[in-house]
Amino acid sequence: ADVPGEGFKEMSSVGLRTRMRTDKDEAVRKAMYEGLRSIGPFVLEKGFVDVVKARNKMAKSLGYLDYYDYKVSQAEGFGKERLFGILDTLEKGTRGIMEAARKRLADDKGPSALDPWNTAYMMSGDITSRMDPYFPFERAVEMWGRSFSRLGIQYRGATMDLDLLDRKGKYSNGFCHWPQPSWVKPSGEFQPSLAHFTSLADPAAVGSGHTALTTLMHEAGHAAHFANIEQPSPLFAQERAPTSVAYAELQSMFLDSLVGDAAWKGRYARDRSGGAIPWDLLEADIRANSPYKVFALRAMLAVPYFEKAIYELPEDEVTAERILTLADEVEAKIQGGFSSRPLLSVPHLLADEASCYYHGYVLAEMGVHQTRAHFLKKYGRIVDNGEVGPALTEAYWKPGNSRMFLDLVQELTGAPLTGDAWVAELGEDIEELVKAEKKEYEWAVSQPNPTTESADVDLGMRVRFVNGDTVIADTGAGGGFVPSCGEFEKYVVANYPRKA
Repeated sequence: ADVPGEGFKEMSSVGLRTRMRTDKDEAVRKAMYEGLRSIGPFVLEKGFVDVVKARNKMAKSLGYLDYYDYKVSQAEGFGKERLFGILDTLEKGTRGIMEAARKRLADDKGPSALDPWNTAYMMSGDITSRMDPYFPFERAVEMWGRSFSRLGIQYRGATMDLDLLDRKGKYSNGFCHWPQPSWVKPSGEFQPSLAHFTSLADPAAVGSGHTALTTLMHEAGHAAHFANIEQPSPLFAQERAPTSVAYAELQSMFLDSLVGDAAWKGRYARDRSGGAIPWDLLEADIRANSPYKVFALRAMLAVPYFEKAIYELPEDEVTAERILTLADEVEAKIQGGFSSRPLLSVPHLLADEASCYYHGYVLAEMGVHQTRAHFLKKYGRIVDNGEVGPALTEAYWKPGNSRMFLDLVQELTGAPLTGDAWVAELGEDIEELVKAEKKEYEWAVSQPNPTTESADVDLGMRVRFVNGDTVIADTGAGGGFVPSCGEFEKYVVANYPRKA
């Protein structure tokens, strides 16, 4: 991005979005947005048009409607038409909520709040900065480990490489892959998994700690799922079709959703001296963001609608110019205007394994809200509830891809998958939400500081902290999880000094 007063800066898409969300200077925020917009023309110029044509040719030769129909049929076990029948219901059911939220934001903050480089900052940019001290990046790994251990989550002897820090040339998206899946050998012996986990954190950036924690909870949720698959072949535990995208993402998104709970923040959002995040800051965050939660839903929906439209284009219309205008058209229709995350900057569109994949996040989010509602009704609380991990393990994780996603959700929650719980949350009265979250926060801060509860954490896993080829710490070297987190903290502090 060409940054006013700083010149040209090389940044990942994650870095661009983070600064756009938090920088006080509108000119800088706009420069970050323009950097994100520049990704689309670049990828189209570098061959994406030909990739789209080749994908469609392959899928149609196999008898599918198009590449999207091929991908969803392979991964989910049902076709594109059924998928978009589900998504259309959610799109129509939340369109009015989105339009009302956009009007409210413009009325409260002025029309410029709807400019894509301003929206996220106008909603919570200042609050994000004020919350930053309670999410120190270098403590994120320890807080994730302590939180998962309190949920009763175990990794069954798995090994995980954590490569969390951004660097030039690194793939611009967080992910987790498995060179070694878990499975039960014919002898009855369990083969633990090996996971490679990466993200793009800049520890010096405002908001990096919160982003790191959310990414950790998400990708480590994937790792927990795949570490606990207990089937008689590794094919039940590999990440490609017929493993359902929605099934895989439900596990990770359920666990990263906890970072948004006042109970979780009251327990684990702590400054460098151990002080808990204050309630008035959480209340300000709730009031600033809750009326606009629908924006995240609509941004999520926009990606599958865009990919659907791309692969439905007649071949003679599959051009760089048409795809660029199509992106703008879908953003306007689904999100009400230009998106703060331009559709062509979404990396999933490019890679084979992640293309025509994003609908899985939408279906998974429906499952997240339905699963949360089930656990809250059954247990009363999710955070630090040691029954949640074993329940997830038995109901969702052990079967692997031997079972259908829709069947697993219905069996655990007792009802077919719908968006009802999600839509109900979007319509929740703000005063009732504040009251309920304050009660959960008060419970959380009445508990001991989690870092003082135990000297170490047992997740049943070896963790290697790495930065590319550099091994920062290794729990297998005899230090244990918390001491290794301490070594990682020292490395971050020494190599990424905090900005004054």
